Amino acid sequence: MKNAKKNFLKRPEYPGGKEAFKAYLKSNLVYPDEAKQKRIEGVVQLLAQIDDNGNVGEVTVEKGIGGGCDEEAVRLIKNVQFGSVKNRGVRLKTRKRFRVEFKLPRRQKKISYSVSPAQKTASPEKGKQGDKTYSYTIRLNS
Repeated sequence: MKNAKKNFLKRPEYPGGKEAFKAYLKSNLVYPDEAKQKRIEGVVQLLAQIDDNGNVGEVTVEKGIGGGCDEEAVRLIKNVQFGSVKNRGVRLKTRKRFRVEFKLPRRQKKISYSVSPAQKTASPEKGKQGDKTYSYTIRLNS
């Protein structure tokens, strides 16, 4: 039988787990105006230091996308309060990686059209009825 690696130290976790953390990010993320104007999207990768009381200390950007998104991601992570842990009297600081996704809502394109009434055209040949022509206008609104 292989020896299982035992982890005696507990790490601070977000109350409610991963799904609650994702909901926190989604509800508190404020998309920067500069990033909206430049249509910047992507993932900001961060490294944060968390103490045994669940307080977030130093946050560094490992991979940024610019446009104010890096600063917004740091603000979000700094405002998080993790659950505190007790490790047999040992006080420790842990590092945790975070990914904050910035994704603009997709614009829905609308199609509108109009039809002009039928018009009779004069027929060059005698005895034939004039053809009816219709005019269509199609507009794409984004």
